[in-house]
Amino acid sequence: MPKQYSEYAFESAIENYLLTVGGYIKGVPDIFDRERCLDPTVLLPFIQETQAKEWAYLKTIQKDKAEETLLEDLCRALDSEHEGCLKVLRHGFKCFGKLFRAAYFAPASGLNPDTRKLYAANRLTVTRQLRYSEKHGNSIDMVLSLNGIPVATAELKNPLTGQTWRNAVHQYKHDRDPKDLIFQFKRRALAHFAVDPDEVYMTTRLSGDNTHFLPLNKGNGSGAGNPENPGGYKTAYLWEELWQRDSFMDILARFIHLQIEEKQLGGKKIKKESLIFPRYHQLDAVRKMVANARDKGVGNNYLVQHSAESGKSNSIAWLAHHMASLYNDRDERVFDSVIVITDRVVLDQQLQNIIFQFEHKQGVVQKIDEDSTQLANALASGVPIIITTLQKFPFITEKIGNLPARKYAVIIDEAHSSQSGESATELKGVLAGTAIKEEAKAKADERGLPDYEEEILRTIARRGRQPNISFFAFTATPKYKTLEVFGQPGSDGKPRHSIFTVCIRLSKRGLSWMCSETIPLLRFCISKT
Repeated sequence: MPKQYSEYAFESAIENYLLTVGGYIKGVPDIFDRERCLDPTVLLPFIQETQAKEWAYLKTIQKDKAEETLLEDLCRALDSEHEGCLKVLRHGFKCFGKLFRAAYFAPASGLNPDTRKLYAANRLTVTRQLRYSEKHGNSIDMVLSLNGIPVATAELKNPLTGQTWRNAVHQYKHDRDPKDLIFQFKRRALAHFAVDPDEVYMTTRLSGDNTHFLPLNKGNGSGAGNPENPGGYKTAYLWEELWQRDSFMDILARFIHLQIEEKQLGGKKIKKESLIFPRYHQLDAVRKMVANARDKGVGNNYLVQHSAESGKSNSIAWLAHHMASLYNDRDERVFDSVIVITDRVVLDQQLQNIIFQFEHKQGVVQKIDEDSTQLANALASGVPIIITTLQKFPFITEKIGNLPARKYAVIIDEAHSSQSGESATELKGVLAGTAIKEEAKAKADERGLPDYEEEILRTIARRGRQPNISFFAFTATPKYKTLEVFGQPGSDGKPRHSIFTVCIRLSKRGLSWMCSETIPLLRFCISKT
């Protein structure tokens, strides 16, 4: 098979899917503005169609210079150290005192049909062999853009030509200049993919030879890579799932985020910025839990075995944000509040920072750092996301006898045996009201038990789900008591994993992933192989 034809066929297959099924339109490389690194022929019509009043205002003031003025202010925001591509896409940019939107993301509910129309107006384009700079004639195999703004690049290789994803990684490291605008960190493309028919690797920052690529594979049984795909390429999930219009828009809106770490080095504060793109296991797990909660409603338990190096903190943050804005098919909120229980200070700040990037407003997340009264007030007032420590829950009963009829998603960081015992039992008793507690106390009194805490645990295990609480418990080492509280009984009556089992392995080739469907308990296993 000729080399050129083999590369061309792989590239064409991806483009054809995106254009016919994936919700994209074809980009024209020749009209790409290499200086500004965007396509104004897509961007300007989008703004004129979706923001007619703002555009009319600018046109009245600037007349024939309106388009040039808008593009200049957009690029100023895109190139700003304090704004950048992701922030502009989510929150817009200012031009002559007016806020212009560079994109509209899917609303959480269907209560406002106008927001659905704006979301539908977005233009996702796929452009092949894009020459992206005036300095040279280099081209990228494939570029994905949102309303004319490049958001992802891909170098595609085919083993039939003697090249694999490793050659694509080498190309990004040695043949792609990080100073070219399309590759500049935060300013244009947010992710770069090295793809062949068998495997996918990804990075969010080009730094020459220091560029670090992560695997974006599903896993193959107990090994790395991807399983066989009788219907096509092993890596078809990339463009059929991740790059599909709604999926990719969701990733841009509610997954990618800027992580900022500050460290003291020689008396000087050093700031390190990283763009976080979800790995396949994180994206898949969060979406499956969200879909199950939307479909089944409140009252189910989920146990996630999610160990070190598998991105647990980000998974918790993404899950909390999704659950806080989750609506069912009847446009009813599934949960009134999301409660995140953790003893890690780093997760407190990380969660608040991530949620603020998504929402861009204060008050969505409240950290409970005072006393049980603060926690009780937050629960009663329906704060969307509450961060607290498990130790505070035993004091709630002193403040509240019975909470109003509200629905809660409770996310527990490290659901080890102590958290699945007395304290978590107290939490369930508070959120579910006094009914379980009274029932358990009555049985304890009958048996002459001095303390009814253990009886509460047994009662919860017998009764299973609570109608107004869903637990999402994350742990590295689930013990029997944890499974007893959060798991589901099997045919032999013993608690088992039941929603889907997920195993992650860390090998020399990187992260591998395998998943088998069942329904409601998630399991993440991570091990060195």
